[in-house]
Amino acid sequence: MNATAGDAMAKGESHIEVDPRLGDLAAVDVAEKAPIVLEEEPAAAYLRVHSEWADYEPSEAGAVLRKIDWRLMPLIIGTITIAAVDKILISNAALYGMTTDTHLVGQQYSWVGSIFYFGWLIAEYPGSVVLQKFPVGKTVGAAVVVWGILVMCLGAAQNAAGLMALRFLMGVFEAPLFPAVTILNTMWYKKQEQPVRMAITFMAFSSLVTGVVSYGIGNAQTAIASWRLLFLVVGGFTLLWGVVLLIWLPDSPLKDNFLKGKDKFIALDRVRENMTGVDNKELKWYQVREAFTDYKTYLLFSFAGLMVAIPQRWLKNKRCISEALCCLVPLACSILIRMLSSENKVGRLLAYYLFYFFWGPYATVLSLPMANVSGHTKKLTINATVLLAYCIANIIGPQVFIAAEAPNYTTGYNAILGFEIVAIASLAAYAIGCRIENSRRDKAEGSDVSVSMKEQLGDLTDYEKTGFRYVY
Repeated sequence: MNATAGDAMAKGESHIEVDPRLGDLAAVDVAEKAPIVLEEEPAAAYLRVHSEWADYEPSEAGAVLRKIDWRLMPLIIGTITIAAVDKILISNAALYGMTTDTHLVGQQYSWVGSIFYFGWLIAEYPGSVVLQKFPVGKTVGAAVVVWGILVMCLGAAQNAAGLMALRFLMGVFEAPLFPAVTILNTMWYKKQEQPVRMAITFMAFSSLVTGVVSYGIGNAQTAIASWRLLFLVVGGFTLLWGVVLLIWLPDSPLKDNFLKGKDKFIALDRVRENMTGVDNKELKWYQVREAFTDYKTYLLFSFAGLMVAIPQRWLKNKRCISEALCCLVPLACSILIRMLSSENKVGRLLAYYLFYFFWGPYATVLSLPMANVSGHTKKLTINATVLLAYCIANIIGPQVFIAAEAPNYTTGYNAILGFEIVAIASLAAYAIGCRIENSRRDKAEGSDVSVSMKEQLGDLTDYEKTGFRYVY
């Protein structure tokens, strides 16, 4: 904290030699590691140029964190909530006559729900490329404006084809949202601050909002059908929210935004020790390859494809343990709901409600690639892969609940039981892998590693960075 930026750089570069074959943009570790790109990122350059602000007090850092929270969290939470409301609004619209007015028959209503995730599935990787190339805040704001227009258009749909086409496009334009949220959290928050904020972000206020809004509009006496009015009002609000994001959601700490001068310096210096970088607009294909050859990618994919954040400030490397413990709750519920008789409606209902414990580990798992992945392209690729599993699960999940097995749905609850077991095993393997990797790096590098500011903030992957350690 009190060491100047110059001191940090001096320490970090004491074991680095410039390789004359590569010029001044690369270096080679004397321990004969592979060449390490040391091109100075804008964040490192800003900290170096303004090293006079390096000796700041903890109280000043706390004040900057509060400013960040008050600007980012309301905007992120509001956006996630609105996105969830827009997604589940068709279920409320169905109660007010949508299925009748649009002549939905057979499985058409189910497909109107599922086709959303096909759009998301197709657009997930292209959406990540868009986030790589364009400012994050502006991209999210523009996407939300388009959602709002699409939701309003749902109010004018006349048949199943119209509903499905619009829902597919909604999935396409929501695809960049979740990766954008993880990128924003990585840019602005320390590793130990990320899990709690991700958990708050995904607290699922959408059910409350949707219920209240739907009840009010559904009982309104107007010339427009209630379900159409529901889409028009919610879509209009979504459009306005997108405009708010375009104006107030910051793209990164590097840009001129609500933090300037010393506050901007502190915001960048706070996340320097994350060693995950801040922002980089160059698409690096070697980082894409590395993302798909990193075993941790597939363990997170396994977890996200199945069906509680604990403040990491006090519990170091307990994320996987806390997530696995939370997974035991839906696992137990899948057993109880099958054992309880159909007459025990209260017990079965309670078991059903407790399935929502899976949101705790899910939100915390999303913080793992934020903390453990360096390299902007690699981070976006892994985030997209994890969310790809989420899309696949939302398409396949409803199919295991077979109508002929109602009301017990034996296949569905057996599937949940199996998925939870695999999820817990994935978390255990992830934690063990991270621990082994950290031990290997400790032996190779020692426990007290000097790292340059260029490496801390540079767009190198976690495999390339000296001193990088995984949290689990």
